[in-house]
Formats: sequence, C-alpha cells, structure tokens
Amino acid sequence: MSTLTIRLPDDKHSRLKALATHKKVSINKLIEELSTQAIAEFDSEVRFRALAASGNAQQGLDILNKLDAHFDN
Repeated sequence: MSTLTIRLPDDKHSRLKALATHKKVSINKLIEELSTQAIAEFDSEVRFRALAASGNAQQGLDILNKLDAHFDN
C-alpha cells in the first residue's frame, strides 16, 4: 500500500472531515472511496470511447444506459 500526501485548502479539508464523520468512516477511507469512483468513471469513459471509435453505437448506448441506471439509484 502506498502513502500519498496531498495539499488541500483548510475549508476543503474541514468539509471532507465533516463528510467522513457523517458517513462514519475515516478521511482515508473516504478518499479511497472517492478515488475508486473517479477511476470507475474514467474507465467507463475510456471503454465508451473505445466502443464509439469501433463504430458500434448500440454497445455505447447500452453502456450509457447502465451508467444512468447506476447513478439514478
């Protein structure tokens, strides 16, 4: 496991700390969860663009429908 030091404005740190407290997790766990979401979004975009480049519009639309269903919950 790696250690990462980040610099944040004090107000952002306070808000993240409050969010972590609200979710009953550590700031470390919260950042891990948020980074997992960001990576999943990035991977979905990369996959969508690859499918779009291959000319298969239906597969791309199917992925968008899955994303919509996921984020609507």
